[in-house]
Amino acid sequence: MAKSLFEELGGKFERQGDYLIPDLEMDGQPEGELRKFGLLRKKFLMENREGEFSVLLLSNELTGHLLTVQEQAEERMERIAAQMAAGMGVDEALKARDQMLWVRKMNSIRHSAEETVLAEMIYI
Repeated sequence: MAKSLFEELGGKFERQGDYLIPDLEMDGQPEGELRKFGLLRKKFLMENREGEFSVLLLSNELTGHLLTVQEQAEERMERIAAQMAAGMGVDEALKARDQMLWVRKMNSIRHSAEETVLAEMIYI
C-alpha cells in the first residue's frame, strides 16, 4: 500500500475502530489561564481583526499573545487605579473613617481604570 504524503513527512496514524486518525500534537503552548482581559482581546480579534486572529492562530502564537496582553493589561490597571486613588485621597484613613465612601470611590476608580485599559490595550 502506498504511503500518504502525511506518512512520507513522518506523520503517524492511530486506529480507532474502522478509522485511521492522524496522531497530531500541538507545539508547546504557554501555560496560563485566560481571564477577563485575555478573553476580551480574543473576542475582539475574532470579531474585528479576523486576519490578525487567523495569523496568530495558524502561527501558533495566539495563546502567547493573549496571555501577554492579559498580564500587561492587569498590571496597567493596577498602576492606574493606584495613581488615581492617591490623587483623590482614597487611602486607608478614609477606609477607616467612612468605609462605604471608600468602597464607592474605589469602585469608581477601578471602573475608570478598566475603561482606560480597554481603550488602550484591548480594543486596538
